[in-house]
Amino acid sequence: MFIKGKIIIVFTLVLLFVSCDNSRDTITTPVKVAADTTASQQISNPVFMYGIPSDSFDLVTGHIKRNGLLSEILLRHGISMQEIDQTLKNSRSVFDVRKIRSGNNYILFCDRDSIARARYLVYEHDPTTCYVFSFNDSLNITPFRKEIKSEIKYSSGTIETSLWDTMINGGLHPSLAIGLSDIFAWTVDFFGLQRGDNFKVIYEELFIDGKSLGADKIYAAQFNRTGSSITAIPFIQDGKESFFDIDGNSLRKAFLKAPLQFSRISSHFSSARMHPILRIVRPHYGVDYAAPIGTPVHAIGDGKVISSTTENGSGKMVKIQHNSVYATAYLHLSRFGEGVFPGAYVKQGDIIGYVGSSGLSTGPHLDFRFFQNGSPVDPLKVDAPPVEPVSEENRIKFEKIKTVVLSLLGTFN
Repeated sequence: MFIKGKIIIVFTLVLLFVSCDNSRDTITTPVKVAADTTASQQISNPVFMYGIPSDSFDLVTGHIKRNGLLSEILLRHGISMQEIDQTLKNSRSVFDVRKIRSGNNYILFCDRDSIARARYLVYEHDPTTCYVFSFNDSLNITPFRKEIKSEIKYSSGTIETSLWDTMINGGLHPSLAIGLSDIFAWTVDFFGLQRGDNFKVIYEELFIDGKSLGADKIYAAQFNRTGSSITAIPFIQDGKESFFDIDGNSLRKAFLKAPLQFSRISSHFSSARMHPILRIVRPHYGVDYAAPIGTPVHAIGDGKVISSTTENGSGKMVKIQHNSVYATAYLHLSRFGEGVFPGAYVKQGDIIGYVGSSGLSTGPHLDFRFFQNGSPVDPLKVDAPPVEPVSEENRIKFEKIKTVVLSLLGTFN
């Protein structure tokens, strides 16, 4: 396996993003804190944490215990119940303390004397947002938004077993695998990747306090397989950004390549297969995807639910009619998705059920079936029609962006 990740600074990215909206608000919200009284605490170059001069205090860290109360923490550090009540009363519109989550971290900023009274408590609500409780002249709670930093990166990898494993073994954030699978879901069969297949991707990764939040925006990507290469070029058309191939055809097809993510094929479409339970040879008109019970199953395309029932060996099954030609079926489910009933309309990607082992099944898996004009066909060989390509009026702008994308991807080997 080969993986590398680089920060790239290329002014031509400006041209690449001519048609892409990359505006982002990542401004740290300042917190106003009351000044402490003693002159000895005034430092010419204080070190700030959450807008507080942290080197003026002793810091006490901890995490919210299960069923723990904020008042218990504060009472132990010199804050009276009256002050706590007044602080909460003054800040009801800012933060509801009932939403405090067990396991989350907090930091107390305490006076450097024998009493060690807490002046501030910072509660880390989520990776981006903290709340500063002030117990000075003003009693209030103030939100503090951490600064989100971004880096434009380039990464590439060669498949040994799967895209997911390649990402994990290469030290890349798993969200990048999810992002790529979303972009290429209609054109790359991720269950059919072979050893030696490779990819390139230019993307933005977000960080807070030096820790990665994961891949955010993908600017360009390419999958190379034996005898074929697919490049994803971002372009805004009709006010919506989508990805297109080098010919201007949308990478978004009428159907997803698979109804679930990151699984494996345990049995293929066959006209003569030994049934694992009945021990007789008979056709298997579907593809089995082995996955844990409860794994979400997605509709591969828009359509109308024509059945959601339990049928003997098929177990819990959902069947969707997509148009006058195509229909799909999802067998051996553990349960149906919310609002999935005969007559309901679903959109591509909607959860229509969850992997199970109902009916005649030796273990948890999804039996996925595809029908063309009423006859079963191999789901892995269906050539789904694409959606609208780049229009003629947008062709010149698209060609400029394509030139930049191919140039950037070609820069890295």
